[in-house]
This record gives sequence, C-alpha cells and structure tokens, in this order.
Amino acid sequence: MNTTRQTAPASGWLIFLLLAVAGLFYVKWFPYYHRAFTAASTHSIGSSILMGSVSSPPAPSLSAALAYAWAYGKAIWQAMVLGLLLGSAVQALLPAHWVAKVLGKTGFGSVAAGGLLAVPGMMCTCCAAPVVAGLRARHASPGGAIAFWLGNSVLNPATLVFMGFVLGWQWAGLRLALGVLMVFGLGYLVNRLVTPGEASAADARLAEQVARQQEGSAFARWLGILARMTVRLVPEYLVLVLLLGAARAWLFPQIGPAIGNEIGWIVAFAVAGMLFVIPTAGEVPIIQAMLTLGIGVGPAGALLMTLPPISVPSLAMLARSFRPRVLAIVAVAVVAFGIVAGLLAVGMGL
Repeated sequence: MNTTRQTAPASGWLIFLLLAVAGLFYVKWFPYYHRAFTAASTHSIGSSILMGSVSSPPAPSLSAALAYAWAYGKAIWQAMVLGLLLGSAVQALLPAHWVAKVLGKTGFGSVAAGGLLAVPGMMCTCCAAPVVAGLRARHASPGGAIAFWLGNSVLNPATLVFMGFVLGWQWAGLRLALGVLMVFGLGYLVNRLVTPGEASAADARLAEQVARQQEGSAFARWLGILARMTVRLVPEYLVLVLLLGAARAWLFPQIGPAIGNEIGWIVAFAVAGMLFVIPTAGEVPIIQAMLTLGIGVGPAGALLMTLPPISVPSLAMLARSFRPRVLAIVAVAVVAFGIVAGLLAVGMGL
C-alpha cells in the first residue's frame, strides 16, 4: 500500500512535467523563437487584431463579433487547450501539499515564486486563467496566484523581445519596469489582505485534500476535473469574447491624431485596455498600428500595460477562485498602472 502511494505522486509529477515542457515548447517556445527573427528583420509581427490597418474597428454587429472571435480563437485555441490540461493536472497529478508549500504562504516568497514560475509560461490572460484556477484549488495563496496570472502576460520575455524590435527598446524597458512592479507589488498587496481566519480555513481544506488524493485513480480524477473546468469556463469565455468583439467600436473610437496625450484619453484607453481581450503579444501590433495612424503616445502607453494582464473574460473565469474584492483591486490597479505608463510615455517622449 505504501509503495503504491509513493509511486503514484512520482508518476504524476513526471506526466505533469512532460505535459508542461512539451506543450509549452510546441505552443509557445518554438513558434516564438522563429517569430523573434521575423520581428527583428521586418519590425512587425503581423497586423492589429483589433482593427487591421483601418482607422476604426467595425460597427457593433453579429458579423463583427464572429469575425473577432474567429481571429482570436485561431490565435489562442492551442494555448487554451494546454491551459485547461495544465489547470486540471495541477489538481489531479501533483501532490496536494506541494502547491501550498511553494505558493501557499502569505509572505513575499510565494509571490516571488508565482511571478518567476510565470515567465516560461508566456500565456495570455485567459489561457493562464485555468492554470490559476487549478493553483487556487490547491491552495496557492491569493498573492502567489495573482503574480503567476499577471506575470504570464506582463513579463512574457518573447513579447518584450517583439516589442523591442517593433516599437523600440524604450517601450520594452517601460513595460518591464512597470511590469515587475505590477506583478510582484500587486501580489504582495493581495497577500497582505488575507485574514488569519482565511488562512486557517485554507489549511483545513488542504488537509482534507491530502487525505482524499490517496483515493481512486489519478487519471480518472484528471479527466473528471478537466471535464468540469471545460464545461464551466469555456461557454462563458466564448460568450464574453463575442460580446467584446462586437463592442470594439464602443471601446476604441476612431483612431487618429485627434486622440492626443490629454489625461482624459489616457484614462479612457487604460480602462478600455483593461476590459478588452487579446492573444499573447497582441498589444504590439495594436499599438504599432495606432501610432502609425497618429494616436498620442500617452493612450498607447496606457494600452501597453492594460491590454495584456487581465480582461473581462479572464476576470469572469476566475470569479470563483478569488474574492470579488481581490479582483476589483487588481482591475483598478491595472488601470492605474496604465495611466502611469501613459504619463511616463509622454514624459519620456516615446
């Protein structure tokens, strides 16, 4: 009996590691390696998914919703499948106490671990959300999970490289500097909000999960968790992507020189960027297209920090994993970082 219990976690570790490495290599690392050379030689990584090369998104309609959902889906479906597989595997294959040991403390250590573990993930906010949900289900601290969630997109090394070659290394430096503050600062703040009662309740639930994990087949648990996550997360995700695709023209008005560096525009674009959903590195061609059309660097800087980290769909996907107050704080803080980025872009003369 003891041999069986010791072998199962070991095999679970191996399967999880193989899935993570092979999946990320196929979906992220290998394609982005080649894309970096394209960015270096052409100073472009493609057209803006928001509106292409025209000066405004299409008017709200069913066709606009379907067109955006199709383009977005083609860009992220593989990463979403990988995110669901990893998010369910975290709960079924890894020892229940491991996530809590690495990410479960409410100090800065779990925040640092979450942010650093996010760097090789390089997922967009929605594709990272199932993994974050899995980590929270295994009692990662709120701050550690937030750092992992935000770090996937904001500290994505491939995006920083694309940004440097396409927009300029000053933009990449601004993103990195504010990104480090966002990921680790917000994670630490969220962890400071955890009450002693919440910490004790989490410890009790973890003890129950450790006992239950010895029962039944890990593979059957994995399939069951994967099915439940897919049924719960994917439908609401698709609906929200369709709605945002249709509402592009409301979130982003006519793009051109009329949108300057006034604080009102910076705030408006910071809020719009926080709400909207894009694939990994999608902010790079969006900002490039907008700057080409004459938009001010202030609103562009706001989008630099607000388009990638969160969106309405990813917030909805994690509504059961965090208290509403935590998600509200993250949303407001992301907008604040966007405003700061916009003002700094103006001040630096980017």
